Amino acid sequence: MQIASYIADMGAGEALATLIVSMLPIIELRGAIPVGASLGLPVWQAAVIAMIGNLLPVPFIIAFVRTVMDWLRERSDRARRFVAWLESKGSGKRAMRVQKAQFWGLALFVAVPLPGTGAWTGALIAALLNMRMKRAMPPIMLGVLTAGLLVSLATVGVIQLLF
Repeated sequence: MQIASYIADMGAGEALATLIVSMLPIIELRGAIPVGASLGLPVWQAAVIAMIGNLLPVPFIIAFVRTVMDWLRERSDRARRFVAWLESKGSGKRAMRVQKAQFWGLALFVAVPLPGTGAWTGALIAALLNMRMKRAMPPIMLGVLTAGLLVSLATVGVIQLLF
């Protein structure tokens, strides 16, 4: 929230602040929609901006995560441990369920608005499962759309409770 307020105060605007927050790992659109609404954007507008921003890093993650992981492995023990942690996150029980269900598994995984799920982790799982971009993007997009709708509904509910 402080980052978004700072960006908006710099004159970059509420929409840009929402876009940037939605591109951040872990926070993603789950944090960006409420942030955009709190900055004064209509919830529907915050949701659209957040969904677009949340999807922007996905093709790059799918395309380059393996190359980056290989490069990191060679740098240090700490980087090697970080890569091992990422790989375990992308190949654990959740990833096995995703692999089994493919499209719907990946879409549902991305759609659940909880920490540890979302477009970033979904893209990581898709890359580690060697899914091609054209097979990975549709379920990730559907998951982001669903998560955006769920978070928007929750945000509207919270706003109505407060006001």
